[in-house]
Amino acid sequence: MPVPMVSYITWNRMGLNIRNLNALLRTADDFELCIIDNNSKDDTWDYVMSLTDPRIKLREKLAENAGPIYAVNYVLAKRHPEQYFIALDSDIYIKTPDWITRFLKVFDTFPEAGLLGLPRANPYPYYLPEIIRKEKDGVCFSQLKNGKVGVMLDFVPGHCQCLRPELIKEIGYWCEECAFGDAELSIRVNQYSSFKAGFAHNIEIDQTQYLPCMQCEGQHLCKLDQVNDTCFQLRNEKYKNESFAALFWWKYLEYFNELAQGKRTSYCASVHDPESMIDHLYHKAWAQENFDFYLNHAN
Repeated sequence: MPVPMVSYITWNRMGLNIRNLNALLRTADDFELCIIDNNSKDDTWDYVMSLTDPRIKLREKLAENAGPIYAVNYVLAKRHPEQYFIALDSDIYIKTPDWITRFLKVFDTFPEAGLLGLPRANPYPYYLPEIIRKEKDGVCFSQLKNGKVGVMLDFVPGHCQCLRPELIKEIGYWCEECAFGDAELSIRVNQYSSFKAGFAHNIEIDQTQYLPCMQCEGQHLCKLDQVNDTCFQLRNEKYKNESFAALFWWKYLEYFNELAQGKRTSYCASVHDPESMIDHLYHKAWAQENFDFYLNHAN
């Protein structure tokens, strides 16, 4: 069994990337790390290139930011078919050194678990949607009870999502056609696959969103003036996820209408895997419009 593949997408906020990647590389478990830089405008890429950990199997800077779903699917398309796949956002600081082992123990104990994540952490208020607590042989997880379309936070949030290989075979990629990320993936798993989504609870993280320049471990790499121009300002000026969601909410609704009406299966294809589009419905115009939104507004 190959070790799990971990996807880490960087996009500006060098201070957080250094803090959180350093913590990730203190993980005691074995894994393959793929770092994709989504066209950062700060000095994040210089830091990424300075890393020497042998678990880093891929590092690449994309020429343009076509959105987070484009980037994570780019990595997923490179996965070995038998690998677990773990997608991490760049704002997750993992404190538990054997966190991957703990995830895999839940998967081994509960064969129905296909997608596992973690509750949001500080500075976000603790919140869980409706769940069904399951326990067996001293191992527990909280299965998402519903996962309803259009219900706020009724999903496994995207800062940490671990997918079983058998689930990936069934559902393919994150949906590029609606590009709603965690808000679509959990619902698709829970309502339209043979698996369930849920939460592990014995893994400690935080989600700090900002670091003062004086606390940054990468000051020696930073070429910004750190007064009028910081890596956090660069990120905030180009952060467009909320405006994207407001503009393209209709795609999210229509995508699940097609699922409910049986017009498509739970499998989502990707532009990074041309063969995946041969036998599966794929609205190319929708996906390209989503990519273009980020290309035009987030670079």
